Amino acid sequence: MPAATAIAHRLEQSVHRVVRGQDQAVRRILACFVAGGHALVEDVPGTGKTTLAKAIARSISHTEFKRVQFTPDLLPTDILGVSILDPRTQEFKFKPGPVFTDILLADEINRASPRTQSALLEAMAERQATIDGERRTMDGLFFVIATQNPVEFRGTYPLPEAQMDRFMIRSRLGYVSVEEEVAILSDQIEVHPVETLEPVVSRDDVLTLLEAVKQVRISDELRAYIVEIVAATRQREEVQLAASPRASLALMKTAQAMSLLEDRDFVIPETIQTIASDVVAHRLVVEPEARLSGTDARDIVASILDQVPAPV
Repeated sequence: MPAATAIAHRLEQSVHRVVRGQDQAVRRILACFVAGGHALVEDVPGTGKTTLAKAIARSISHTEFKRVQFTPDLLPTDILGVSILDPRTQEFKFKPGPVFTDILLADEINRASPRTQSALLEAMAERQATIDGERRTMDGLFFVIATQNPVEFRGTYPLPEAQMDRFMIRSRLGYVSVEEEVAILSDQIEVHPVETLEPVVSRDDVLTLLEAVKQVRISDELRAYIVEIVAATRQREEVQLAASPRASLALMKTAQAMSLLEDRDFVIPETIQTIASDVVAHRLVVEPEARLSGTDARDIVASILDQVPAPV
């Protein structure tokens, strides 16, 4: 476990060299990564979402990184791949799309049409894609880090509920302090710091982390606490669509990964409480009347955390 923690800290420190003033957000995204999930980063343009994804990819050696810029004219075949006729052999050869990679940056995912957004769903859920009637599996790490602008922005389409549920977490970056913003300007006078990043961990190191997370202990009482939090969303009148057992699994796995990053080999209630909103809130559909009154999904999760007693 100490070896795995050292690997996690090297990776985290490397990302911090580029992404300033976002310590908690970076840790949560990395926790999602080493827990084997997919992350959705939502915020206004220019807050460092794409830089964060690039920094993670550049910090890991022997990994393949691909980026897809989602636009309204993007087609599902642009993501999954297509079979092309070879004129010499008169046979179709499959040209894999960017989804066949270790780390995929789906940039501004909600600017594409719902049909194209859904093309990622099978890949994210099952680590496979059915193309021309043939099933093709995703080898390697296959970590999707998607970015999106708030849905109120022009030219955006809300992600389908089923796809939102496939993201282990949805996190926000937000604006940094004035001091950190000044430091960002200083860092980029000559060259963007992400271009100077060198790998600090290997692909095998990341696989070690993925296995180490599974060994982080979580008590029966804390597992029950997680289920109670998720089940409470099904009792709220303001919630139109509540969280499923997948949310409970995601909350447990993310809590295990966060504990590893916090130098512990066991989970404590405070870790669950810290990440609950990022893991559960995006899976909820709030009733229109509640939204009009100013209540959002994160408010509901916060209220549940206040009401459900934590184990002592």
